[in-house]
Amino acid sequence: MRVHLNLLASLASLALAVWLVVALVPTIGGVGWATITDHLAAVSTAALLGLTVLWLAGLWAYTYVLTGSLPGLRNTQAFSLNAAGSAVSNLFPFGGAAGVAVTAVMASSWGHTARAITTSTIVSGLWNALGRVALPLVALAVQGAAVLGRTVLAATLTTAAALVLTVAALSRLRWLSGVLKGRARRFVVRLRRQNAHVIRANWAKMTTGMVAYLALQALLLWCCLAVTGVELSLGALVAAFAVSRLLTLAVVTPGGFGVSENGTIALLVALGTPAGPAVAGVLLFAVFTFLAEIPVGGVAWLNWSVRRARSA
Repeated sequence: MRVHLNLLASLASLALAVWLVVALVPTIGGVGWATITDHLAAVSTAALLGLTVLWLAGLWAYTYVLTGSLPGLRNTQAFSLNAAGSAVSNLFPFGGAAGVAVTAVMASSWGHTARAITTSTIVSGLWNALGRVALPLVALAVQGAAVLGRTVLAATLTTAAALVLTVAALSRLRWLSGVLKGRARRFVVRLRRQNAHVIRANWAKMTTGMVAYLALQALLLWCCLAVTGVELSLGALVAAFAVSRLLTLAVVTPGGFGVSENGTIALLVALGTPAGPAVAGVLLFAVFTFLAEIPVGGVAWLNWSVRRARSA
């Protein structure tokens, strides 16, 4: 029964995501699908290849966050971990937990311990949270509250929520170690120490990787908008990217798909961006940051499965 309920919830979430894009995007953007597809069709093959290279460069930059959080992990392995985990997360609502499970299985097959994998999950998750917290603050600094309007409130609330989660992540293990007994307490104490050791040893590497990843993703958004005919200022780009990444936290759809796109389109239109090119550019960005991650992650998982079967 529980499996059937989970399946129904997943199907309902996917249906909602599709509806948010198919039905709501034209309403939010104020432009029909014929106009949107015309702008997308005008993107050249060379431009698509360039965008693909830029997207892959961003994914590679993120591998330094994972190799920093899990010492001994190679960049190629980190790329596969990220791709497979993202693919699962993009297919299911609340897919983050399933994605973590997939990456844990893969990492353990390469000889990493459960405590090291748990540490990596906590630390890399913390670095992701800090990155998302920084985005609206950068947007406010660059774009200004007067231009962002109502977005300021949303960004502020999201930032506050992210900060609470960050503090909880830092304090949870200390609280647990005080109430647990025996083997469980020893595990949590060692895990807390390992978290601190990994952060002290590799914070610069992880921070550099995260900044590079976010910068390349922001550049990807700017290029997606540029090839569809949008000339965007730096301030507007930072604001749009901040809103886009924050709204991916919406768990009502897999990876916040549909929610993020509509929110970003609404902001761009409010900033005076031409609706047709803006909608096309945002959807093109979603093709890379959401849809393309699914087959790439599937290939990464299949490649890992074949290699594991051969070595068994």
